[in-house]
Amino acid sequence: MKFSNFLFPESKTPAGDYDVIEESLREAELSEQLGYDVIWLAEHHFDGGCAYVDPTTFAAAISARTNKIKIGFAVAQMALHHPIRFAEQIALIDNISKGRMIVGVGRGTAYNFYEFRGFGLDPDEAHDMLLEVEDVLVESWTTENYRHEGKYWQLELPVLRPQVYQKPHPPMIRACSGLKSTLEMAREGRPFMMNVQSDETTVERMDLYRSTMSKAGFDDATVAQNVADSWVWRNIFVADTDAEAEKVGIPYFREMRVYLQENRNRMNTGAELEAQASRITGSARDSLEHGVICGSPDTVAERLQKVHESGVGGGIIHFRLGAMPYDVNAHSMKLFAEKVAPHFQ
Repeated sequence: MKFSNFLFPESKTPAGDYDVIEESLREAELSEQLGYDVIWLAEHHFDGGCAYVDPTTFAAAISARTNKIKIGFAVAQMALHHPIRFAEQIALIDNISKGRMIVGVGRGTAYNFYEFRGFGLDPDEAHDMLLEVEDVLVESWTTENYRHEGKYWQLELPVLRPQVYQKPHPPMIRACSGLKSTLEMAREGRPFMMNVQSDETTVERMDLYRSTMSKAGFDDATVAQNVADSWVWRNIFVADTDAEAEKVGIPYFREMRVYLQENRNRMNTGAELEAQASRITGSARDSLEHGVICGSPDTVAERLQKVHESGVGGGIIHFRLGAMPYDVNAHSMKLFAEKVAPHFQ
């Protein structure tokens, strides 16, 4: 099982943005030093929930300051990007990093309607835009004299320059928040990223993913490879003892969840808040039971055993919860790398 760092830094005020961004670059370097497999980058706008906001720009900075760790998006919100501009940016970063890019894509946030309004977009069109962008990306990376006549974009592309470093193109993986989208990826023979879920739901979805791929006609080797290339998100804080982990980590997790909801209450309209309430909420990610793993190295390893047994290839671990200080987070990352990860290798 591979382990990676989800670099998702919160900055509560504009005055703190610079420091958090600088600390995030240091955290990326530390992730490579500690042997994590991937640095995953998020995308959120206008609320400080993700201080660097733009994963493409930040990926370029990280690629210049690291040498071997992979860099992925979890995820880039495809409705907010012009597909050709995004394809060019990925190709450039893929060259700068010498082939370390993983292109994680998604429809975008289901609850932060103000992000779509800020870009002048209808959130109800985000999923269809995602599907169209995915097609454009693959074709633009692999086809000369490419023409696209779609619902949202009409494009004529002689040839994309620079061309991607990885051939035929960087791996592309979609985030799936529900079972329906997960099984859609299975039927298409594609790996996927799962958001925070209970261990039981994680095991169930991985079993259904495998069986659905098999029923769709994929052989055992292809199923195994896609499972190995799939990832699941967990929020984790490690301390020297269980008591210390709960004392330090739980308050930061709670404050993080409150901050995210306060932003929605403040920036979403009344109608948008009603629409949010009518959707399936992320109950697992909000609860202490399923939303966060806090403990000593042995406790965290024990808690991760069910995830490991699900067969999923990797864990996307959000270490720096909320406004957690850099040094506290760095100690947690080191404990995980040195005392938890070896249990699964």
